[in-house]
Order: sequence, then C-alpha cells, then structure tokens
Amino acid sequence: MMLSVLLSVYYKENVHHLSQALDSILHQSVPPTEIILVKDGPLTEELETVLARYQQQYPLLHTVSLPVNQGLGKALNEGLKHCRYPLIARMDTDDIAKPDRFEKQLQVFEQHPEVDICSAWIEEFEDTPTRILAVKKLPETHAEIQKYARHRCPINHPVVMYKKEAVLKAGGYEGFPEDYRLWVKMLGKGARFYNLQESLLYFRFSPSMVKRRGGWRYALADMKSQIDFYRMGFLNLPTLVCNLLIRLTVRLTPNRLRSVIYRKMLRK
Repeated sequence: MMLSVLLSVYYKENVHHLSQALDSILHQSVPPTEIILVKDGPLTEELETVLARYQQQYPLLHTVSLPVNQGLGKALNEGLKHCRYPLIARMDTDDIAKPDRFEKQLQVFEQHPEVDICSAWIEEFEDTPTRILAVKKLPETHAEIQKYARHRCPINHPVVMYKKEAVLKAGGYEGFPEDYRLWVKMLGKGARFYNLQESLLYFRFSPSMVKRRGGWRYALADMKSQIDFYRMGFLNLPTLVCNLLIRLTVRLTPNRLRSVIYRKMLRK
C-alpha cells in the first residue's frame, strides 16, 4: 500500500533528535512511499544542513516551507495538502519509530478496510530508548475508544496512521488540543478507530513537557476544549463537570506532583 509520512519541524528542534526520527522512518521493514516534512517557519542553519543531506540521499523526502511559525496544527494541515497517498502516518521529529511500525499498522488497514484511524501504545523515554519511564496504553476496539474519549485523549498522535479522506472530512486540525479535537470530530463523522495493543514507538519525554502542561493558561484552554466537546454533543453535562474538575486540579498542581500523576496514574 502507498503510504505518506507527515512531520513538522521548527527552529527549536534538536538536530540529533531529527536525524534519529528520520532514520527510524527510512529503515522500516515496509518503507513509506513519500515523506512530507513541513518547515514551520525559518530553521537554524544546522537543521537546514541536515535536511539538505537527507534530501540528497533520499529523494522520497519532500519539504514544504512556511514563511513564519504557525504552530503544529496549521503546519500539519498544510502538509496534508501535499500528501499524495490515501494513508498517512504521523511522526514527531524527536521520536523513534520501531522498525516494524508501518508494517503492523498497514496490516490493520489491509485486513480491516472499515478502519479509518489506527494507533498503538508508545513507550516514553528520557535521554535514551533503553531507559523507559512508562508505557502509554490505550483501549483497542472502536467501542472502547469511543467511551474512553469522553474522558481522555484516545489516540497516541505521534504513532497514528489514518486515512487522509477521513481527516479532511472532519475538517482537519484546529483549536486546542489539535489532536484530541480532531479525534472527537472524526468520531462525530462516523470514523472507525482501532489501537494496536503493543508499543510501536519510542516517545521522547522531558520534564519541560510536564511544566508546559500546567498553569492557568493551559488550564483555561483545556477547559474551553471540554466545553466545546459538550456543545458538539460529544459530552453530557455530568461528564463535562467531572472532566473540568479533574483537569483543573491536574493543571494547577505543582510541577513535581503533576509529574508523579503523569507517570504513576496516567501511564502504566
């Protein structure tokens, strides 16, 4: 099956991490047909040098340049326009895909043509993939995913593979959080979901990630998204109230305690 891989990079990305991500894509047991990488605004000279080297060596890598940084959602929407194939695999430019990731996800689409979006578990690591901090597990079947989505994000975005048509039908990425909101919209449009019950990607974790997910600004944005889900008819009122209370508490918890919550309660 023809497969596009979609990434977005911006100037703060680590050159070594980018190389690791690209290498993991290029050395899959079933390689992609094309790689679309969106440059979300001007990049550093080091990043440009690395990308030029990869493009020279691998003609399947194509870049799309945005004049200014627009954020992940808008960058991915632009990248979607340039993906030529019906199936698209997402990757972040600091993660590492396991060698058989694409092969196993493509098998799902081949064996279950009704599926529109397929993700998997991810293993979170710090510094090196040999140091796994936690495994982010998610439910398998569409019914389980739909129920889970009413409380938490049901898809690991960095390891997702989806049908381009289903994403465009739902209106693409928008608002906050871009990925969770997209899954809710896709569920509302009748898309069928599936999660492989194994890890297919090493996800780079950092303490700064936990810090970014806290504070009043993040809390208010999170609360707004939940209210939007309620207005869309995805949540009932009791679920909305419960979600707001839990999320507000987590977002305003001190960073050290929130880190413990993420690792011990929200991961397995």
